[in-house]
Amino acid sequence: MISIRSLSKSYGRLTVFEDLDLDIEDKRVTAILGPNAAGKTTIIKCVLGLATPDKGTITVGGIPVSGGYRYRESIGYMPQNATFPDNLTGAEIIDFLISLRGETRARDLALLEAFDLGADLDKAVRSLSGGTRQKINAAITFLFTPDVLILDEPTAGLDPRSSSLLKDKILELRGQGCTVVLTSHIMSEVEELADQVVYLSGGRIAFEGEAAEMRRQTGMERLERAIAQMMDEAG
Repeated sequence: MISIRSLSKSYGRLTVFEDLDLDIEDKRVTAILGPNAAGKTTIIKCVLGLATPDKGTITVGGIPVSGGYRYRESIGYMPQNATFPDNLTGAEIIDFLISLRGETRARDLALLEAFDLGADLDKAVRSLSGGTRQKINAAITFLFTPDVLILDEPTAGLDPRSSSLLKDKILELRGQGCTVVLTSHIMSEVEELADQVVYLSGGRIAFEGEAAEMRRQTGMERLERAIAQMMDEAG
């Protein structure tokens, strides 16, 4: 679904990654992991067209990212910290995005209903708690029935019930053929959701495969310990 070839990106003298090759498989959940500043968010931004690589190519569903914006119509993106206009209510933001996208697909209201946001949608976003804003962020991401979901720390700030509902929704869409890319620092979440793990270190892919294989290679029983072992070995 997502093909990355010879991708390089630097910020000034800092090289984030160089000649990176990565395939995100269709209809699977792929977790991109790594230490802070490993390039996880930069890869996401390059896929979304929010950052321009120095060289290399990216295609989403066979469509080059450099060819225009229309490929984004099939993508749902949930940033870790969404920024909404503080003076608007949640309901107004949702109506605005529906109008902006002009979507003809059926809308998925399941998370809006499951989170039981109720009267919170009629309040200005600035008056809402971080957790409630994150619920709105999640509900919007799934609203337009995307073919590809890109989720950056999706359960950050959510209470256990809301986190469980969101993870159930991710697995439901995966079962319906959606391709999911996520980043997370919660390894139990990755073990629960991910079919494939990509571990970045030092500007390269240090591991690509199933979580069980990473545990086997490192001799660790838990993914968190396996990741820690790989970080120690990388120095």
